[in-house]
Amino acid sequence: QVQLVESGGGLVQTGGSLRLSCAASGRTFRKYAMGWFRQAPGKEREFVAGINWSGSTTTYADSVKGRFTISRDNAKNTVALQMNSLGPEDTAVSYCAQPMGLYSFGSSPADYTYWGQGTQVTVSS
Repeated sequence: QVQLVESGGGLVQTGGSLRLSCAASGRTFRKYAMGWFRQAPGKEREFVAGINWSGSTTTYADSVKGRFTISRDNAKNTVALQMNSLGPEDTAVSYCAQPMGLYSFGSSPADYTYWGQGTQVTVSS
C-alpha cells in the first residue's frame, strides 16, 4: 500500500509564505513522479506543481509560477512545496499525489493514482 501524508498547512496573512511537506511510504519513492494539487471551496481540484522522479524536471500551473517551488528529497522520501507571496486566492486544501506508473509524469488529476489526506492552507486578506 502507498501512504502519502501532507503537513505544513496553516493560516497565513496575504504576502506570507508556507512550506508544505509530503511524506511517502509503501513504494520505491525515487521511481515515481510527484504532484501537488489543491481544491478551493466550491471549486474542482486543480493541478499546482509536479516534479519528475529525479527532480530534474518541474512544471507549474500558470497561477503559481514564480511564487511556488516544488522539490523532492529522494533520500527522505519527501516532496515539498514552498509557497511564497500568498494571497486569498490560494486558500484551499492542498494534496500531494503519486502516479501509478514507474517514472511517469503528468499534470492532470487523472495522471495520479495515490493521494494524501490533504492539508488546509488559509490565506487571510
